[in-house]
Amino acid sequence: MSDVAEGRSRRSRGGGGAARRAERSAVSFETAKYIERNIPNLEVLDDEALSIIEYNAETILEEIGVNFPENPGALALWKEAGADIQGDRVRIPRGLARELCKTAPSKFTQHARNPERSVEIGGKNLVLAPVYGPPFVRDAGGRRYATMEDFNKFVKLGYMSKWLHHSGGTVCEPTDVPVNKRHLDMLLAHMTLSDKPFMGSVTEPSRAQDSVEMCEILFGKEFVQNNTVMTSLININSPLTFDSIMMGALEVYAKNNQACIISPFIVGGAMAPVTVAGTLTQVAAETLAGVAYSQLVRKGAPVIMGAFVTSIDMNSGAPTFGTPEAALITYGTGQLARRMNLPYRSAGSFCGSKLPDAQAAYETANSLNMGLMAGVNFMLHSCGWLEGGLVADFEKFVMDADQLGALHGLAKGIDMTENGQAMDAIREVGPGGHYLGCAHTQANFKTAFWRTELLDYKPFETWDEEGGRDTRQLASSRVDKMLSQYQQPMLDPIIEQKLRAFVQEKKDSMPDSFSS
Repeated sequence: MSDVAEGRSRRSRGGGGAARRAERSAVSFETAKYIERNIPNLEVLDDEALSIIEYNAETILEEIGVNFPENPGALALWKEAGADIQGDRVRIPRGLARELCKTAPSKFTQHARNPERSVEIGGKNLVLAPVYGPPFVRDAGGRRYATMEDFNKFVKLGYMSKWLHHSGGTVCEPTDVPVNKRHLDMLLAHMTLSDKPFMGSVTEPSRAQDSVEMCEILFGKEFVQNNTVMTSLININSPLTFDSIMMGALEVYAKNNQACIISPFIVGGAMAPVTVAGTLTQVAAETLAGVAYSQLVRKGAPVIMGAFVTSIDMNSGAPTFGTPEAALITYGTGQLARRMNLPYRSAGSFCGSKLPDAQAAYETANSLNMGLMAGVNFMLHSCGWLEGGLVADFEKFVMDADQLGALHGLAKGIDMTENGQAMDAIREVGPGGHYLGCAHTQANFKTAFWRTELLDYKPFETWDEEGGRDTRQLASSRVDKMLSQYQQPMLDPIIEQKLRAFVQEKKDSMPDSFSS
């Protein structure tokens, strides 16, 4: 029996009769399989341009270097690998970082506790995960600080959303729970309220270790060490700085065979040059150094090359989204990631709007579509993002989640089978007829077109009689309906009890702290 099969078998036995009874009574909501693209990626750079960017990136690493502050362990690893160390500055000889990156896998499976929800990250696949990190939420009552109750609601909505493949991580920041304890509650919510894959904590290395230990309870210790069950976001402090907190979390995850998204956090004009080529060069340098470091910690550790990129409004200084410059950088970084044979994270439901309005819709549509066309493999923030990432919005969450279905449809490409060619239908109908009643339409109508579960296509008279509701109102009603229909996925009661005991013991072991 394989490690994967044995691990699953062992987990299924844990609760005995109680687990089997829970499984029989569980209700499972439909989730579409992760996207497998049958359309080409959009490539905006030729080989000469890519070679120039790669050469310049390695020049940065060799001549300028990157900083690893307050991390003597990292400096020692780099020195042993052949880098030049001066204080916190690490200068990496040309070719070294790229050589180290070769041991990172080109794709990997992140296992969910429900094996049917596991995802493969890399290749032609696209995995969609929700918004991450906002301290505020917005619902029908307005904008306010997020709470743990809000967090639980987002996890439930994510679990019930057909087109979302991943539960995400810090879907919002629950400010009513102490900073040093909230990661425990968030992980417990992902593990118990959903059975989709999820992300671990990165706000402090000990919290990353807690994430690993909770996964060992959920999946089994041996399973975790031999398989990837978490993907976690490691932001680079652009420009060219790898802070010790994020690197400490990366070290924990890499040592335990868990995946990290190594991602520059770029606001063009502030954290990177104002030009597309200059920003691409910095992104390449930072990701080369970050991925290489993960492989110094553990060869073969799963990793995703990331790029969070926006530009800046030169009048207000605010970040902007859905812009052509961000799209070009996203496309170009996808080409660089494929040349490095690495999975790629970028894009999302990005917008700067304060409300889920027309601005939000335009910017989000631009951002989602560029992610699909850029060859992104893991899309964080794919639904719910508002106000430049400060707000997780319930209404926009379901709006965006509905539109993710359109990405699934576009990614299928064009069906050129005999059925797709539809010659029998054309022959049957002939000149001047219609296709509504023909045999081909009757055989295909259920699956022929993507169908929204939110937008309104009714005649004006019907729409008007039903209250003339706009999309926000429809989305608000859908949020309420989904939450009223939520049912918790089955989990072995003994495992859930152990998870809750772990969380309580950890909380009791330290005083509350509302600082980082």
